[in-house]
Amino acid sequence: MEEMSSKLKLFNKNIVETYSLILVVIALGVALSIITNTFLTPTNLLNVLRQISINGILAIGMTFVILTGGIDLSVGSVVAFCGIVAAGLVRDGHWSNGPVILTALVVGVILGLFNGYFVAYWNAAPFVVTLSLMTIARGMTFVYCNGRPISPLTAEFLSIGRNSFLGLPIPALILLLVFIIGFVVLKYFSIGRYIYAVGGNENSAIVSGINTKLVKLFAYAVSGALCGLVAVVLTSRVSAGMPQAGQSYELDAIAATVIGGTSLSGGRGRLWGTVLGALLLGIVSNGLDLMNVSSFYQQIVKGVIILGAILIDSKR
Repeated sequence: MEEMSSKLKLFNKNIVETYSLILVVIALGVALSIITNTFLTPTNLLNVLRQISINGILAIGMTFVILTGGIDLSVGSVVAFCGIVAAGLVRDGHWSNGPVILTALVVGVILGLFNGYFVAYWNAAPFVVTLSLMTIARGMTFVYCNGRPISPLTAEFLSIGRNSFLGLPIPALILLLVFIIGFVVLKYFSIGRYIYAVGGNENSAIVSGINTKLVKLFAYAVSGALCGLVAVVLTSRVSAGMPQAGQSYELDAIAATVIGGTSLSGGRGRLWGTVLGALLLGIVSNGLDLMNVSSFYQQIVKGVIILGAILIDSKR
């Protein structure tokens, strides 16, 4: 009887954790539709999708890293560097979209492997390693473009961040594709189970024969690759390669990941929760914009949301 009661409590707890975020997102949407007349308009909803796409893609990569028990503070700077490289290829070399996207992905993977190598093989603290790359990559960005934006860019390249397909913005469709691939990898591939195992208990994973170093290397490479993808989307959306791009993106990505239920200690989390976390942050930001709330106050609200998510994670 006692065992059944314990199982029932655990079941109810899982149900609450699974659906509470969905209910919060719905409630927030309803509240904003009552407060403002423009929230539920098709134009604004499509704008929200465009806004959350960049953070959603980055947060998926961040989820892979945090599930292993790590952190990646370099994502904003990596986005900036990959974006500058992509913009330079488009403007000076007139490259088509395919090679530009591939190059941005490769550059992102290389920088991600830089993080993963020192974290996995040197046992360096992820916070310190990724903080170092955050500074290095930002400096490389300014050196590459001499501190100036790179433009103009071709109409073909700009179509990535601005056009739509089947009525949906292309960035939102890219987010959907990345989510599907990430979900399949984490749920149905061995490397996905290894990622959870390493974050849950690294010593047990080693005893079980898992190459924890390669798993960490893979997680950081995924984060780097998605930074390269975001760089292409962001650069095409703003019509230029900006050396200041990506500032504070790491905080937004971490916030979306933690709000979505991924534990900062690793080993626990769901990818769809991360996407919902990004959606929640996007709706909050959009709602504050519609209510003409100052950007200064918006930073305070975002900080409170992040703190609340961390406290909930700690309590859990």
